[in-house]
Amino acid sequence: MLTLGQMCRNIFLEIAVFVVIAFPILGQTKGSSSAGSQTNAASSTSFVPVEYSTIKVDGLNIAFREAGDPANPKIVLLHGFPSSSHQYRNLLPALADKFHVIAPDYPGFGNSDMPDPATYSYTFDKLSEVIEAFLKLKGFDHYGLFVQDYGGPVGFRIVGRHPEALDWLIIQNTNAYEVGFTPAWGGLRNALWINRTPETEAGVAGLLELETVKTVYLHGSPHPELISPDNWNSDFAFLGRPNAKTVQLDLFYDYRTNVALYPKWQAFLREHQPATIIFWGEGDIFFTPEGGEAYLKDLPKAQMHHLDAGHFAVEDNLRYISDHIHGFYRDNVAPKGRH
Repeated sequence: MLTLGQMCRNIFLEIAVFVVIAFPILGQTKGSSSAGSQTNAASSTSFVPVEYSTIKVDGLNIAFREAGDPANPKIVLLHGFPSSSHQYRNLLPALADKFHVIAPDYPGFGNSDMPDPATYSYTFDKLSEVIEAFLKLKGFDHYGLFVQDYGGPVGFRIVGRHPEALDWLIIQNTNAYEVGFTPAWGGLRNALWINRTPETEAGVAGLLELETVKTVYLHGSPHPELISPDNWNSDFAFLGRPNAKTVQLDLFYDYRTNVALYPKWQAFLREHQPATIIFWGEGDIFFTPEGGEAYLKDLPKAQMHHLDAGHFAVEDNLRYISDHIHGFYRDNVAPKGRH
């Protein structure tokens, strides 16, 4: 009999060999009249294939999605909790007309291997080391970096070690400031991070239940009916694998190390001033609007977009985000004469 993890893996392998954006979804910037006409259809009118594969990294099979011409400028998409590269299933083909795009699954997430947490250290340091090695194996030595949620702690560690790799930065609801935490973090910040015990773990275990995962996707969206239930159902299926919730609890506890690094990441941004575009879902259940605004203290030239959206803003603002990534690269990053 197949295990749940094997069934999940088979389901994903049986999905069509390419992804196309075939229906419009509303996407609107908060307070912007011009964005009201935006839809969630891909910018490109051509069908763009997305390849699904794995590669051995430090003995682990790391799953990834990849699209676009390898000769084009590169973009790395780093996913958040509790998702995987699945959260970028629509953004990859939307960007692949002009970019070579890749989105890996971290160890313990999605279709990547999940070694036993009793013998494998699930920390953000470790995730960043694996993804850094993955990018090296894939030939991504410099790139634009899209970070969302957990993608920030993973990505900021990587480019902190290798600032020469960062061509430009795309931020979507990932936190690097104390002011960015909502009350949803109470059980972590006020209990688990202070003393990890079975009791404090039980206090945050609700974050791993189906209704909570669903809420993470829908909270703050003005059009929740446009967000696919496949998101939370597939995430929760992966959370049902043996040891999967322990993996997440380990990362919940280790998240405290990210907060300690906030001053270092802020200093990195101030010093290097990467060309940056920020998309911030104002209704995020985890991160406050003030957390998005705080980036502008260190990146005063960053282009800020306040979105009427939640944690996973790409879900209902795909067209808007894709179009502005294209435009920002063209106007602020691309070498002259190469658009």
